[in-house]
Amino acid sequence: MDSIFSQLNVALRGPTGTPQSPTETITRLSDRLAQATQIGDRRSTVLTLKGLSRDWKAEVGERALPGLVDVLLNDAELDEEIGKAVLDTLYVLCNVNEEAESGRGQLHTHIPPQVNKELGFKHTDALLADERVTHKLFALLAHQSFYLRLGVLELLLILLHNRRQVVQGYFLKAPVGATSVIAVLEEQRDRLRDGTVIPSSVYGIMPHLTFSLFVEALIMFQTLVHQSPDIQKVLAFEGAFERLFGIVRAEGGLEGGHVVHDALACVDALLRFNSSNQSYFRETMLPPMLPALLLFPPSLKVSEEVPQAFALQFWDTPQKPANASLIVGIIGMLVNSKGGSVEETRTFSRCLVELGLASNAPTFLKTQALRLLPPNLGIPLPSIVVTPYMPVPGTNDEEWDRLEPASALDALVELVLHGEYNGLFGERRAKDGMELRAAALGVIQNFVQRDEIREAIVRAMLPADGSNTPPPTTPLLHALTAPPHSPLDIAAVTSTHLSCLLFAHLLRYAPRTKTLARSIIPQPNFPNTQPGGEFFVPADGGAPPPPPPAPEEEEEEPESLLQTLSEHLSLAFLSKNRADTSDQEAREWDRLIVGYLTLLIQWLYDDPGSVRDFLQTGGLGMLVEPINQMADSDPVIPGLCALLLGICYEFNREPGEITRATIHPILTRLGIDTLIGRITHLRNDDRFKAIGPDTLVLPYPNQASALPGVPGGGSAAAAAAGDVKKETEAEIWFDWAFVDFWKSNYYTVVKGVAVDPNEAPPTASQNAETEMLVASLREVIQKQSDEIQDLKRRLNEFTASAAAVDVQRIAQLEDDLKSMRDAFEVADDRRKDVEKEQEDLLVLLDEMNLKRSRDKQRMREAGLAVSEDEDDGLDDDEE
Repeated sequence: MDSIFSQLNVALRGPTGTPQSPTETITRLSDRLAQATQIGDRRSTVLTLKGLSRDWKAEVGERALPGLVDVLLNDAELDEEIGKAVLDTLYVLCNVNEEAESGRGQLHTHIPPQVNKELGFKHTDALLADERVTHKLFALLAHQSFYLRLGVLELLLILLHNRRQVVQGYFLKAPVGATSVIAVLEEQRDRLRDGTVIPSSVYGIMPHLTFSLFVEALIMFQTLVHQSPDIQKVLAFEGAFERLFGIVRAEGGLEGGHVVHDALACVDALLRFNSSNQSYFRETMLPPMLPALLLFPPSLKVSEEVPQAFALQFWDTPQKPANASLIVGIIGMLVNSKGGSVEETRTFSRCLVELGLASNAPTFLKTQALRLLPPNLGIPLPSIVVTPYMPVPGTNDEEWDRLEPASALDALVELVLHGEYNGLFGERRAKDGMELRAAALGVIQNFVQRDEIREAIVRAMLPADGSNTPPPTTPLLHALTAPPHSPLDIAAVTSTHLSCLLFAHLLRYAPRTKTLARSIIPQPNFPNTQPGGEFFVPADGGAPPPPPPAPEEEEEEPESLLQTLSEHLSLAFLSKNRADTSDQEAREWDRLIVGYLTLLIQWLYDDPGSVRDFLQTGGLGMLVEPINQMADSDPVIPGLCALLLGICYEFNREPGEITRATIHPILTRLGIDTLIGRITHLRNDDRFKAIGPDTLVLPYPNQASALPGVPGGGSAAAAAAGDVKKETEAEIWFDWAFVDFWKSNYYTVVKGVAVDPNEAPPTASQNAETEMLVASLREVIQKQSDEIQDLKRRLNEFTASAAAVDVQRIAQLEDDLKSMRDAFEVADDRRKDVEKEQEDLLVLLDEMNLKRSRDKQRMREAGLAVSEDEDDGLDDDEE
């Protein structure tokens, strides 16, 4: 080896022995590489070029890249050392990230980052110009040399990073691409799995760094299959799923480290957005492994209790929560996709429910599990019994109390109303805790989509038929009717606000449920002296909380739920406007008021009976003052009050003390433009604009401030241990259901406030259903007309042939003729009826067109925008 370097040193010096410039040296080395016939000469030349490539990247790439490619294609597989050298050199030439390259050797000293990036892309394009290079790299993955395979993986990662789609296209054509990649995943040697310290004497430019072929292979695998369904299918059918789950088992399952995480990430990449792979995966024996990795028995029956080993696990391993999150994500992806069996859907859904409601998993993992539950659950929530656990204070999460079993629906309601572990460890409005409650609220929203479920829940709050005994107060009704007290308790405000959002899901667009809700008579709401809800009591001998004191007999007629909410809203307005209210407390009063207003808006919309009851309770007076606030004040409450006032005016259609004529002067005094401005400006508030289908929780402003008397602490376990670390606080103002409701219906209210109080309710405009009806009638008329013409033709034929037949035939024909005439008369009568019905419809359409013309004229007079299409249609109608 020394003689080779000495000969090379002589060859690099000029005839007189004077040093040459780097460009001349690289040129001479490139010529030597192309002309050398001995592999030893080519090896020494490549090693020298590798050392020069860092500081002279452009020159080496311009002059030596073709020779390096030839060495890769012809010599790398035969000689390990030259293969390592050429791979390292190509890695340096194609690398666009100087920081990544700096870990493998000396930092660049004079190549600017932008120039280095441009050179990396240029050399990548030159290297990928020949598909044989990529095919060779994939073939070298099957080589037995650890360092050679590691170099191939690192170069492939660089090429995939720079030109992923090109490499993916070559992979699909490579003769041994898929088998080589799978072969790397089958490597069983410990040093390839756990990482190896590579001294500089062994691996040249990589001194004292730890590398793992296994980790590099998994990272390359994820990059290779990214956004390529074809490659995902190829690798799946080559046995990638089996290899990856074999890695997970070999590395210790959920307790494994980063290798398990990378393997599960590869499984996720193969399945996500690939229905073909999902179907293939379901045909294997692997799906039950997913809940089993979480210690959830895949074959558990609905009537059987979940083992404690699943509910209570140790989560102190740093990588375990991240690994579990990937498994939960894969389960959620499968349970929300098509093609799953009933048994699989039931198992996966229950696993997610139990993880989110009855386990000691980290809060973010519970939130993820509840969010991934499918909209149409494969299991009935009221029938699923869960057994929650509560950490024992002062035990650092090492001891847990087993609580009384409860239905999954009751546990969800308690989670929404009181938070994780039922709020027994204080309320800090921690962001992760609020996200969990929002996820539970979303599950309940999906569950109550069917009208019969809504009606059943609301009917349970009513007395039984023929009985004067009031039903027991449900946790939802208890939180909804809890009177606000000053000073405010943040936990109580959050509970009441979320109960308003939850109850609104039962009433929105449900007329029959609204009718039932008007009959709810809540019982006197005594403060709950026991922490937690009625379902969360210890199961090991703990006594249930004492019953509330019996209410005193009152002569006054009991108040309905709607009256109670109106009184609480009025009380909240009065308490907020006290002179001694701080800014933080005023914000909490605003949040409580928003909860009441959003519920009443969705309740009273298109429900004249509820509007009448609300107005009779004095609700009209409390809405006027917030609307009169200064224009630069908070737009949320004035906008909601204006919207609710407009709803009361628009849908006040039943007889009562307060009529539309009574409300109209108030609207006029406030100003129609002012009301419309208050309503429309609501959408400009950040708290309203930030809400999305998956975004309910917003960061609380001024994280350093807190209300007086609010207990500190983070999660339940942290609070129990006295951990006072500051967590990110958050809050909820609106949910997406209300935002979508507002966007769909606010324009109806805006138009309604400008209508005269004596005008009849507006007639619905022509819609798709009317057009379909007209088209159907026209089709019937055309069909009947064709039948009449056919009968006339047959009648003429019979008449023409009557003279040529005998008397008996004539008599028979006359009988037939009489029958046809009768049928003709019946058909003619039907035709006349249809024509008259069509004329009536056309008259109705003309009336609607005239009404539409008048409405558009009023819009122009009112200064509202009218589109050009609407103007054109209006002019045509008028003409």
